[in-house]
Amino acid sequence: MKISVKHYNQLSLNEFHDLIALRMEVFVVEQDCPYQDLDGLDKDAYHLIIEENSEIIATSRILKAGVAYPEIAIGRVVSSPKHRDKKLGHLIMSESMKFVESTFGQQNIRLGAQTHLTSFYENYAFKSTGKEYLEDGIPHTEMLYDSIKQ
Repeated sequence: MKISVKHYNQLSLNEFHDLIALRMEVFVVEQDCPYQDLDGLDKDAYHLIIEENSEIIATSRILKAGVAYPEIAIGRVVSSPKHRDKKLGHLIMSESMKFVESTFGQQNIRLGAQTHLTSFYENYAFKSTGKEYLEDGIPHTEMLYDSIKQ
């Protein structure tokens, strides 16, 4: 398994195609939720990529502070349905958190979790802000990792 983090400008066309294809496979097709995944934020984002045999099997998107929230944001956390037995969500989150700390220092991080996954993110010390909302028909909960309390 190969793990890398690349800024959008460092991605090859094939890498960008494949990570978008994976996001669409899960967020649009599997979750039956047509939405505009290409929101313009990928162009100034870091993309954590987990590959196996040259296939992208998991990814996340890391946004600098001030882009989506006042804090750094982690989002578009996704793993391939064919590889879910590998518990890649945990690897994605731990590597995303390590990248944020090594690149930006100790920072607060905000994310919008699908509400049924809040307990997953609590494993990484994210706490609900109390803000709940519907995004593309799916209940979400805003969560914050407070670096000072960690």
